[in-house]
This record gives sequence, structure tokens and C-alpha cells, in this order.
Amino acid sequence: MRELANLLVDLDERFAAAPSAIAPSGEARERTLAWIDLTFGGWWSSEADRAELLCVAEDGRPRGFVAYAPATRAFAWLRGLGAAPDVGIFGPLGVAPEARGRGLGRALTRDALAALRARGFRRALIPAVGDERLIAYYAQVAGAHVAERWHPSAVRAARAVVLASGSGSNLQAIAERARAQAFPLEIVAVVVNRPQAYALERARRLGIATRVVAWERGRESRSEYDARLLAAVRREEPDLVLLLGWMHLLAESFVTAFESVLNVHPAFLPLDPGRDDVTFPDGSRTAAFRGAHAVNDALAAGAPWIGASVHAVTTQTDRGTILTRRPLRVRAEWDASAALAHLHPIEHDLVAAAVRRWLYERP
Repeated sequence: MRELANLLVDLDERFAAAPSAIAPSGEARERTLAWIDLTFGGWWSSEADRAELLCVAEDGRPRGFVAYAPATRAFAWLRGLGAAPDVGIFGPLGVAPEARGRGLGRALTRDALAALRARGFRRALIPAVGDERLIAYYAQVAGAHVAERWHPSAVRAARAVVLASGSGSNLQAIAERARAQAFPLEIVAVVVNRPQAYALERARRLGIATRVVAWERGRESRSEYDARLLAAVRREEPDLVLLLGWMHLLAESFVTAFESVLNVHPAFLPLDPGRDDVTFPDGSRTAAFRGAHAVNDALAAGAPWIGASVHAVTTQTDRGTILTRRPLRVRAEWDASAALAHLHPIEHDLVAAAVRRWLYERP
């Protein structure tokens, strides 16, 4: 993990012109957010959804975007200068690979800085820049200078318990990245509700403690099982509970007992948890496939896209705040097994990004 720089820009008369990029609204905004996920990896759309958004499109297709003035400043690197009332927050910024080298990034940068100035901010913070070439770029385009430096390792380490019911490929992916020090997370236990779940074998090979907490339906009630599961996880004193292929509806008492519970779900979910449909990068819309059979339901409905999302768990099924998500176009020859096989590597990346984001936004 490399050091990150926070850059500061004086919003002087250089940024007095009105922005020329479009601020998409309604379905155009939803399409742009989905395009951001497809093009840039799955984290930035939820950031942009909390902020003001400008977009450049060609032939009806997004080609570049910039977000600014987020409604919240939760990231760890915004707790210094980023908390000052006269400082507006810039970014993220992205230009499609095929549209680079044509000045779109430069124009979007200046548009967002002009919009911040119009809102009354005297300075702008361009946060978490980790590439010296980008630092030089912002210096040239906006007169930015390095004001703070911050290292991702400065975030507080966390203890995690993983709940799994299946093969555990997401468990293995996140455990290997944690051990490679991609982020400061210790998986202290893996809990399964099926003794035959291969996640048990993966955990043992990784040297992680395991617990089998299966529902003995003929001997205990649902509430008794829920209490036993809660007690087993609570004993580990986790900061984070990760549901990675966990096929059991959690009781409200479980969801509210822990600081954070995150779930990976095999569907591209809307950023607005109240919506029952979702928009994709090409503007098409489908139902938001929640529940245990999301991939089968999407294929049965003839959906042209599927996807994956990592969200906070609430008492409403698959309706928590989205941390990361990414769409995947369906191929005509895919059955459910093929679709899931193509989704798994996407899920691995999304879970890692969601954990990293959770660590960075954690108080």
C-alpha cells in the first residue's frame, strides 16, 4: 500500500466560468452510475451517488464523469483539511479508456472546481491521489499542491468473522488478500451452517478457526437456533461480520448486535434501497433481483445483465447501503452455473474493495 496525497486548489478567478458538462438526472443519472461501475470497477458509483455529478456523453453514451461536493465526508483521508468548512471535495473523476487523450479529463476537472467555487468554497481538496503522475497532472491543470500525506496502513485494524454455507471461494480470496496486507483485517473465525460446506476445508487450510452451527430442526426452534448462532459469533468479538455465501436469513437480533454486517449478493442492486428495479449501463432496466435465487430469477426473466453487489445488512432483505457493485452482461449460452462461474471473480474483487472501503469509512 503506497502513501496517498491530498491536494489543495485555491478556487480563484481561474475557475469563474460556469461548468459546460451536463448534470444528468433521473434515469440518465442511474445509467451513468451503472456505467461508472462497469468502466471503473464498482466503488465510485456509490461515492458519486452521494455527491453532485457532471457527465460528458457522446452519441448518447457516457464518456467521462466527475463528482464533487459529497453529502458526507466519511473517508479517513477527509478528516483533516477535508473537514474545513471552506474546503469543497473534488472527485472521483474518470474518463473511458477509449476517450482518453482528448482533453475530457481536463475539462471535467475545471468544471467541477468551477462548480465548487460557485457554491462558495474558497478551496478544493483533491483527495487520496496515489500516483505521482496524477499529482503532476493536477498541478498543471489546476495549480494543485500537496497539502497532506496519508498512508492507508493508518486505519485501525479490524477483527472479522465470516459466515458461509457453500464452497468458500470468496472466503479464500478475502483471506489471501488480508494476509498479503492489502488491508488490515484479521479473519478470526469461519462459521458454517452446513457441516459439508467446503468453506470449512478452505478455512482449515488457511489456519482459521472454524465453527459448525447447524440448525437442528427436529430438536430446536428457529429462535433457539438464532440465539445459538448469535452467541457463537459474539464470542469472537468481531468488528465486522462478512456473509460470503451465507444461505440463512438472519434474525433482527443478530443484525443489530454487531458494529457492521456486510453481504455479497449475486445481483446488480440499485443504489437506492427503496427501488425495486435497477438501470444498467446501456439504459435497460430489470427487476432488482433480491433473495436467494437471484441468478436463476434473472436468467428466467431473460435479463440482459446480471451482476454482484456488496451491501450492508439490514432487517430488510438485500436492501442495505451499497458499498460496491458491478454489472455483467449475460451471454446467450449461459446457464446458471456458467453465469455464477463468471460472477465469482467479480465477487472476489468487490468483497475486497468493500472491506477496504469499510475500513476507510469506519469512525
